[in-house]
Amino acid sequence: MANSAPAALKGRDKVSGKTKISIVGLGYVGLPLAVALARSFDVIGFDVNKGRVKELRHGHDRTMEIDTPALRASSVRFTTDINDTRDADVHIVTVPTPVDEDDKPDLSPLKGACTAVGPVLKKGAIVVVESTVYPGVTEDVCGPILEETSGMKAGEDFYLGYSPERINPGDKVHTVDKIIKVVSGQTEEVTDILADIYGSATTGGTYRARNIKTAEAAKVIENAQRDINIAFVNEATMIFQKLGISAYDVLETAGTKWNFLNFTPGLVGGHCIGVDPFYLAHRANEVGHFADLILTGRRINENMGKFIADSVHENLNGKCKILVLGVTFKENVPDLRNTKVVDIIRVLREHGHEVDVHDPLADKDEAQQFLDIDLIESLSDLNGYNAIVGAVAHSVYRDLSPAALEEMMGGEGLIADVKGIWRDTEFSPQIKRWQL
Repeated sequence: MANSAPAALKGRDKVSGKTKISIVGLGYVGLPLAVALARSFDVIGFDVNKGRVKELRHGHDRTMEIDTPALRASSVRFTTDINDTRDADVHIVTVPTPVDEDDKPDLSPLKGACTAVGPVLKKGAIVVVESTVYPGVTEDVCGPILEETSGMKAGEDFYLGYSPERINPGDKVHTVDKIIKVVSGQTEEVTDILADIYGSATTGGTYRARNIKTAEAAKVIENAQRDINIAFVNEATMIFQKLGISAYDVLETAGTKWNFLNFTPGLVGGHCIGVDPFYLAHRANEVGHFADLILTGRRINENMGKFIADSVHENLNGKCKILVLGVTFKENVPDLRNTKVVDIIRVLREHGHEVDVHDPLADKDEAQQFLDIDLIESLSDLNGYNAIVGAVAHSVYRDLSPAALEEMMGGEGLIADVKGIWRDTEFSPQIKRWQL
């Protein structure tokens, strides 16, 4: 491995405003990063989705991470032509890393991005992976693809780096321009360059990981740790249900102890927590270790939707008409990826119930295309439901009055409160309540 600084940036003690950066992938991770970096650098954003790029050029971000004024004020240039990134000194890859139907890592989007970047890679450039991967992917998977497609050698003609994304969809506090960014490169010089680049974009500062594999491992256990903690609370919740007590009441009480960890029960979906543990478990299996605790946690959380639906069913009499409020994987975001609300809907329908679904943030066409769910467009004038399931804690649902909810049920029925949205809400005596 060469120890000299990348040729494209050689001779600079620090990077400059003339440094050219391409962001490959403009989703929840790539777009906020592009906007943050564009405050200091010449940034071009690439995505294969022509519709997405068109929307961004008009100042609209359907992920709701960047508002219209900020997007229109940004100097980021958007393109669907990878050739427009040829002059980039640094390429940052922020594409999804999902799992397949067998819960195995699906690296095809990442491999595809590397295949696209390789032919436009100039000598001395740096390729940084931000996508969540298991330890070894950047150097052992991305590196060889980039070498083959560029005709150059990693560590000599171009350089690799890794800086794990830490985007929390819908979180307006821990944004990319405020958090600590972990950086790592093939050489100390590359790490220094990445620290300068990311340090210019965030007030949170940077942390230099010992090496690329360490940074990859740190990212994947961040989400695996949360998944395991949520799994513990979910299993405890199942026990408490059998004992006739509310997990939320138990957690509120236990939370009076100074070092009690604040995790709540519920569905674990999305593109990170419900996926990344499988990446670590896969890599563990490759080196001869069965990740028992990690996979047990995954199994518990994967079954939570069925547990909730079965519990709601047990509190109903006969076949009922049910309204499910919320279908995105998280409150106040439009993201439908890997949402586990679909499990609740599916199992309720398997029990013979008629189920309607409403979500003001979810894209109606995406819900139909990817989830086979026809969303109700408005809550106005709805009635005749035997039960309402509060599945996602969108602000609009928290603001619903007791009278509005009761009117949808004709004054009697079941309120199933998955997220504790209406714990402190007083309903009429005719309203039956169920919550985790």
